Amino acid sequence: MLCLKVPTDEGWAAAAARDANATLVDHAHCEMKAATNALSLATRHSGDLELVLALSALAREEIEHFARVVTILAERGVALGPPAVDEYAAELRRATSAVARDRVLPPIVDRLLVGALIEARSCERFHLLAAVTKDETLRALWNELLASEARHYRTFVDLAVRAAGGERARVVARLDDLAIVEGAIVTGLAERGASSDRASIHG
Repeated sequence: MLCLKVPTDEGWAAAAARDANATLVDHAHCEMKAATNALSLATRHSGDLELVLALSALAREEIEHFARVVTILAERGVALGPPAVDEYAAELRRATSAVARDRVLPPIVDRLLVGALIEARSCERFHLLAAVTKDETLRALWNELLASEARHYRTFVDLAVRAAGGERARVVARLDDLAIVEGAIVTGLAERGASSDRASIHG
């Protein structure tokens, strides 16, 4: 799906659906972290107002989703609790920095493409989760969120191309390289039985 090289293990969706409360808690934290990441990028590149506005809009939508999921948790009598360690995103950022970079591309391109990969993995997993969820309210939520994640993926890729001065072929090639790394991380986390933030709903 999208740019991903490695599909999520078939058993993941069934396990996530069985513990819907934990999945909701996980995703609430993911939405907050996604908003924080977008605003952090906007702050670091505050001289580019078009980028700032695009990332601010994305962050606003992530916060709206956070509030919706927290509302559902409250209705179910489930506490949000502290966020789990984000192994997936941390490993993805570390691995990305270790992959030889196309020197023509500015560093922000990698940050934007990491965002794209995280959104792609989330989109894939919401698709899988919606297919096995029997609760109609939750299934509708997962379907809505997967559409949003797909849209955010495209936003990050388009912003990366813009940051690269329109060098779409170079950006797509870089995304392809990073997607291989992302797939290895997801495989490794699954083998270790670890959760992975945007890879536990995720990705």
